[in-house]
Amino acid sequence: MEDVRTRRGADIASDHHLVVANLKLKLKKNWTTGQTAIQRFNTAFLRDTDRLNEFKIALNNRFQALQDLLREEETTMEDNWKSIKEALTSTCQEVLGLKKHHHKEWISTETLDKIKERKKKKAAFNNSRTRAKKVQAQAEYTEANKQVKRSIRADKKKYVEELAKTA
Repeated sequence: MEDVRTRRGADIASDHHLVVANLKLKLKKNWTTGQTAIQRFNTAFLRDTDRLNEFKIALNNRFQALQDLLREEETTMEDNWKSIKEALTSTCQEVLGLKKHHHKEWISTETLDKIKERKKKKAAFNNSRTRAKKVQAQAEYTEANKQVKRSIRADKKKYVEELAKTA
């Protein structure tokens, strides 16, 4: 163990602080067989009808051009699959983009905005110098935390009800 410190910035609605430690370990090298990282595309955009239509049009255009190209020249099944896969992944990359955050799919953008606001209130609470400001910042943070929890519960309830309707 080289170094141990506490971090007060965790936004977890608790009076606990995170502990960060630097450790030194010797690890064996894990040889991989040339695997690349899995690309995860932001499929949440497909719920938006405009993005969905844009994706359909772009994919249709790519496959049409690919079909015309494959008619002209004779290729193997492996080459066909590579070109189809390339067309699909490049279209997804352009229109959808990669996933940036690892949050639950049922959390709405309004809730994510409230979570960002709560993080700001937590930072203000941690950075307040006087007791009066600290008490005020604590009250603001507590209220923001209640709103976030309320919003998350509503989002989850809505998601579960939609799942029940589709099932």
